[in-house]
Amino acid sequence: MNKALKIVLPALMLLAGCNRPVEAPPLEGAAIGGPFVLTGEDGGRVDSRQFDGNYRMVYFGYTFCPDVCPTDVAKLMKGYQRFAKVDATRAARVVPIFITLDPARDTPQVLKAWTEEFDPRLIGLTGSEREIEAVAKQNAVYFKREKPNAQGAYMVDHAQMALLFGPKGEPITLIPLDRDFETIAAELDRWVR
Repeated sequence: MNKALKIVLPALMLLAGCNRPVEAPPLEGAAIGGPFVLTGEDGGRVDSRQFDGNYRMVYFGYTFCPDVCPTDVAKLMKGYQRFAKVDATRAARVVPIFITLDPARDTPQVLKAWTEEFDPRLIGLTGSEREIEAVAKQNAVYFKREKPNAQGAYMVDHAQMALLFGPKGEPITLIPLDRDFETIAAELDRWVR
């Protein structure tokens, strides 16, 4: 290969990469998400606008869930932790959030103890029944409280999903919960700029 080609070829390849089209997020333009005000783990009000400028990884569930929610959240946080090991700077721009669908039992104190089991960076949010219904609806999250048994215990049937929102609160993608934590880390790497 001649000397000029050895110099020009890498420069052309670099320029070609700069002109590569940016992939559109799967949920781009979807009518989900939006501002909300809920109650945090310390009992204070949390306005979603305080997360502006950061990505938000949001999971809807409940702490009394016997299997699905703890498994999903453990996988999500393990994927987030893997992403943070690879790129701590970008991971610092991701706020992991757990929003309960069972505000009657998931008090701020219960949420705090539960989220700390997974990662201290995981933020638990609760609210009134009406607030939770509104935020679930604006995020297209189905849920239904089942009829209590004789002892008063009940389950909450709900959609199994985690959403990634961008720095302006725009929906980006569903995070694949049916895959391993490494896939979750790869999805964060793919979308978090």
